Amino acid sequence: MGDWSYLSTLLDKVQSHSTVVGKIWMSVLFLFRIFVLGAAADKVWGDEVSEFYCDTLEPGCEHACYNWMFPISYIHYWVLQITFVSTPTLVYLGHAVHTIHKEKRMMEQLRNSTNGTALKKPKYTDDRGKVKIKGVLFGTYMTQLVFKILLEVGFSVGQFYIFGPVFIDLYFHCTMSPPCARFTGAQCYISRPTEKTIFIIFMLVVSGISVLLNITEMIYLLCNKSRDTRKRLLTEQHVLTEQHVLSSQRHPSNPAWGAVSSQYGGFPLSPLPAQGPTGLCNDAVDSISKEKDT
Repeated sequence: MGDWSYLSTLLDKVQSHSTVVGKIWMSVLFLFRIFVLGAAADKVWGDEVSEFYCDTLEPGCEHACYNWMFPISYIHYWVLQITFVSTPTLVYLGHAVHTIHKEKRMMEQLRNSTNGTALKKPKYTDDRGKVKIKGVLFGTYMTQLVFKILLEVGFSVGQFYIFGPVFIDLYFHCTMSPPCARFTGAQCYISRPTEKTIFIIFMLVVSGISVLLNITEMIYLLCNKSRDTRKRLLTEQHVLTEQHVLSSQRHPSNPAWGAVSSQYGGFPLSPLPAQGPTGLCNDAVDSISKEKDT
């Protein structure tokens, strides 16, 4: 197997830019795929060519039967799968690093223009420097999750189309003609079919777990976004309620004066003293009666 250290270093940087579920997916990728593929699977499949045997002496028949049974090596196919599945995550890492770097540069320009005082808080990082998946990063993160799911499902389905059944038999009858005999063909034998079958099932199960983790992470992000949106709406509603209460305390509500104020462009009019038209008429009648008595 090749050296996975460079890819492992890049994927390790994604840990600080992903969610909790994303970190679990990364652990599954490292432990149950890269480590197992490099430590054990390569040894199990290392003899697939040297120990492949067909009971025929016809030249080229054995190679043709091997290519018919294994169009591509399982090890090479799994390496391609891991590489392609990891690519969307690396693209998100590059976009996240670029976005955070651009935001830091903008914040430094604001500090220089305001003599060391920042006008606003960073949008994509918190006080501890942890990345917040929101805005543009949220869209990029969700997109890379969708691509990972499609790639996992595509490679799993493609494995059935390329290699056929999951279980490998000890021998099979090859009818490749030419170069094998047209009517009799050849009987070919595969080394350690049970171990190879176990690793095929194991890699398919890990691929299914990866798909489930990606779907869970999408649900997790959508729930968090919905909860943050609901909190923001409640906060805005609470602020509007407080403003309405303060405005009502400054200007008491009076339907009559509200109708009059609406005629003058909505400007609040101060109410008259607590003396209605009936009180004014009574005062006038009293003053007239006093003058008659005198």
